[in-house]
Amino acid sequence: DDDEEALKWAALEKLPTIARVRRGLYAEDEGNIREIDLKDLGPVERRKIIERLVKTAEEDNEKFLFKLKDRLQRVGLDFPTIEVRFECLNVEAKAYVGGRALPTVYNFFVNIVEGFLGFIRVLPSRKKPFPILHNASGIIKPGRMTLLLGPPSSGKTTLLLALAGKLDPDLKVSGKVTYNGHEMNEFVPQRTSAYISQHDLHIPEMTVRETLAFSARCQGVGPRYEMLAELSRREKAANIKPDPDLDMFMKAASIEGNEASVTTDYIIKILGLDICADTLVGDQMIRGISGGQRKRVTTGEMIVGPSRALFMDEISTGLDSSTTFQIVNSLKETIHILQATALISLLQPAPETYDLFDDIILLSDGQVVYQGPRENVLEFFEHMGFKCPQRKGVADFLQEVTSKKDQEQYWSKKEEPYEYVSVTEFAEAFLAFHIGHMIADELAVPFNKQKSHPGALAMEKYGISKKELLKACTAREYLLMQRNRFVYIFKFVQVIVMSSIAMSLFLRVKMHRNTVRDGQVYMGSLFYALVLALFNGFAELSLNILKLPSFYKQRDLLFYPAWAYSLPRVVLKFPISIVEMAIFVCLTYYPIGYDPSVIRFFRQYLLLLLVNQMAGGLFRMIASMGRTMIVAYTFGSCALLSVLVLGGFILSRVNIKKWWKWGYWISPLMYGQNAIAVNEFLGSKWSH
Repeated sequence: DDDEEALKWAALEKLPTIARVRRGLYAEDEGNIREIDLKDLGPVERRKIIERLVKTAEEDNEKFLFKLKDRLQRVGLDFPTIEVRFECLNVEAKAYVGGRALPTVYNFFVNIVEGFLGFIRVLPSRKKPFPILHNASGIIKPGRMTLLLGPPSSGKTTLLLALAGKLDPDLKVSGKVTYNGHEMNEFVPQRTSAYISQHDLHIPEMTVRETLAFSARCQGVGPRYEMLAELSRREKAANIKPDPDLDMFMKAASIEGNEASVTTDYIIKILGLDICADTLVGDQMIRGISGGQRKRVTTGEMIVGPSRALFMDEISTGLDSSTTFQIVNSLKETIHILQATALISLLQPAPETYDLFDDIILLSDGQVVYQGPRENVLEFFEHMGFKCPQRKGVADFLQEVTSKKDQEQYWSKKEEPYEYVSVTEFAEAFLAFHIGHMIADELAVPFNKQKSHPGALAMEKYGISKKELLKACTAREYLLMQRNRFVYIFKFVQVIVMSSIAMSLFLRVKMHRNTVRDGQVYMGSLFYALVLALFNGFAELSLNILKLPSFYKQRDLLFYPAWAYSLPRVVLKFPISIVEMAIFVCLTYYPIGYDPSVIRFFRQYLLLLLVNQMAGGLFRMIASMGRTMIVAYTFGSCALLSVLVLGGFILSRVNIKKWWKWGYWISPLMYGQNAIAVNEFLGSKWSH
């Protein structure tokens, strides 16, 4: 067997590099070894490879990561590393205060007027400035776990967003944030780093595995392929034969564009999601995974990508202490062994979870109170006169010691009277502390850009090509349409029922062409068809609003551009519109007794199809602008009424007041109504 494997490996080594990195030797359960194209790696093979490498996440993950590291170091390769620095970082927001901050109708319109007058510099802004971060400086080093602590409203989320390059453009920002000495405008920070939000925003109709697989597909493989190609060349030159399972894992993880990735199965394994991998994520209306599992999906959605810098915001919310420890321990192994960078914000971590971190950043009132090794944090506060009790968790002590309400109980200099030490005094004292001096000295020396790995920083805006992005979004949209097929089946039934009503109401035997009154009856039947086509697009409103939160999150994370998301929704739903309008026209055209010409039959069908597409586009636009169900339905109902009333049938053009004539000319229903009326009334049966 060993000879057979050696012969197959020798044959594989003779292939050119571009072919060699896409093929591997797969050992089956029976002991047979076969060469396999990793582009066609199936789900069973992927899971067996992961099972062999990481049978138990708690025990085998560290061994697997060391194997990964040793393979690269054996031929002189290193993983890309990122050092994040922030210097004199200030973030300020402006907002209304008092009664002006309340969401009233009066304030809404007054704020719009004031904003416009302020934009043209006629009226000064009434908004008050609120500092969020003040003069924050520090270094987040690769290969070290950094814990971000602070009481509520201390600016933790803002700091994470600033470092990840995701701050709101309306905020006033000063200072400098650099990755390996490069400023934020020199690369794409949203793809270089991964920001993991504390809000769990997912599509409920997708399973855990599908959610992570889509994320991995959109984020691409980063520098993995180039590293693997160089690794393969060096191993061939040194005549080194790697572990077959490890080799297959690395090669499969470097192939982009696959609908399912071996990296997805690995992340599912280490996050403990294998028990619910094929369960729907769910929401309030769809039964799915638990809140803790959903939080782990949020984490996995970002770490499944190639990003080397992780900024995690409250990833322990909804998790028990044991699960939090397991996840943080897995992250620690990855950070330490693969030399990644991580800044993790946790709310009241357990002592055993706290001990997993190497560095601490303590924020309070937007100022850095301490930043440095975990071992020295208590030394600093003892130097300031505050001591952590023996049976008190250090993390809880750090979050309470800067609070005016809780500070006095930790005062240790009993011979001296206690006086409240403000956050500013703590921050100034830290600058004079030896750890503060050390960090200031490091910040004073610029990072040597020559030492930055070429694959550390992302220069492309998106992880894969536009064609692959469109294919990924199309595949996901088709999957969601299958999951929501009840909606489309119901719409088909609805069209059939409404067609039956139209046939019985405007029956051919009762429809004559002798008087103007008869023409009005026919016009009424045509208007009925137009209204049906218009209302049929109303379902797009709710279907779009439910997906908007996840769309905005993934768009801002540069998973895909807006057009790649929108285009498949329009294209894939076009055949459904074709079928719906075909059902209606085929069931009603000849029973009602319209002009028997086949050409006019197809013209009417085309016109109703275009009106239906217009309605779908109109309600999709309203959903995108409204963003919430209440606002969108309010504006949607208003738009629907306006289009109907000003379309020229309910009120004829001559009866519309002069100041509303513009509404008549911009109503799309008017053009559809005129076209469908001309198509019918210029027919041969009306010529006499």
